[in-house]
Amino acid sequence: MNERAKIISKQVLAKSWGSLTSYTMDYRRQDGTVQRLKREAYDHGSAAAILLYDPDRKTVLLVRQFRFAVMLNGDHADMLEVCAGMLDGDDPKTCAIREATEESGHAPTDLRHVCDVYVSPGSVTEKVSLFIGHYHASTRQHEGGGLADEGEDIEVVELPLAEALAMIGDGRIMDAKTVLLLQHLALTA
Repeated sequence: MNERAKIISKQVLAKSWGSLTSYTMDYRRQDGTVQRLKREAYDHGSAAAILLYDPDRKTVLLVRQFRFAVMLNGDHADMLEVCAGMLDGDDPKTCAIREATEESGHAPTDLRHVCDVYVSPGSVTEKVSLFIGHYHASTRQHEGGGLADEGEDIEVVELPLAEALAMIGDGRIMDAKTVLLLQHLALTA
């Protein structure tokens, strides 16, 4: 695969929404020795996320939705997040616009790419492209709420940017992509 790691074998452990695969590899350490390692990786594709911001009113639109894995970890499962979704064959910008429109009901304008990140690179292949876009009264297309046939049951939440930033500190916002985008906006707005 590259000069530091050579895949020796792989075994698909589960395949549904994504694939969980176990890999055996020979890994060349920094001192030149080779070590045989086993790792698992979960792949369900890459994604895009967008923070919707109204610069005139200094408000943001977030969405609250149920997250099963968060529940399993013992935290409050209804998380506040930016709009996001899988690329599903689209480029990241097109995906960000699609997801914002589906989830928030707003078709964002003035999109700006912030960066691409791996949120959990130890075991998940997903790369997320992060954007900030503007919304205001005239960008509203519908009520939002997501797509019921995809299991989405989304509440749209509008907050002052200052309140959203405070919610990071007190644990009411714990989603990494949302924290990154809110903090980036705070530094650049």
